[in-house]
Amino acid sequence: MLVPKKQLESNEKYPLLVYIQGNAWKKQNVIEHIIPLSNIAKKGFVVAIVQYRDASIAPFPAQIEDTKTASSFLIERHQDYQIDTKNIFLGGDSSGGHTAIMTGITANQNILELEEFKYASSIQGIFDFYGPTLVSEMQNEPSIQDHVTPPSPEGLLLGGVNVLEHKQEAYQASPLPYIKKDVNTPSILMIHGNKDRLVPFGQSVLLYNTLKENNKDVTFYCVEHADHGGAAFWNNQVLDNF
Repeated sequence: MLVPKKQLESNEKYPLLVYIQGNAWKKQNVIEHIIPLSNIAKKGFVVAIVQYRDASIAPFPAQIEDTKTASSFLIERHQDYQIDTKNIFLGGDSSGGHTAIMTGITANQNILELEEFKYASSIQGIFDFYGPTLVSEMQNEPSIQDHVTPPSPEGLLLGGVNVLEHKQEAYQASPLPYIKKDVNTPSILMIHGNKDRLVPFGQSVLLYNTLKENNKDVTFYCVEHADHGGAAFWNNQVLDNF
């Protein structure tokens, strides 16, 4: 948990950013982006870095279930953390971006959640840094990562299977079937480098186009010549969007 220093000196409520760290759906290093996230906290956010179960022991939709459970915990205890429950945001990078998108667009659809932790929250916005969209299509662009075999990140996400032999499951593990014109979707900010060697740039193009086709509020920035992550995504120009 990261909180604004001034929070310790007042009873004011603050918007909440639930951040999901990426690591190919494997065990996450939750402090990897602690410095830029601290800068977001300085802007007046409570930042909660949540952790989901490793895909090798809990495949999809465990990542979404865990993020919703963690968010529900924070919302239920909003007074303890001085959280403004009308201003809740989700964000993540790489597989964490995928998880943030999946969590946010299904927030009010009563799916992909644990029965004992019913998720009900008004998500105001989501940011997605270079996250995957449709894992069965990731091998269609140049990449240095195996995206197909059972031990690949995508194979493990689907339960340790060959991704190309389970395209329907891959589709259900993407945001695409949950984006509907008649279902409310939070505003979305997407940022992706067009030289990404791990998550192909076309993944974000696919998500952006689907959102626009369904009349959703989405902003998409291409970072020229940027690879997978790095300072280009956490500079002041980006942080000024918060």
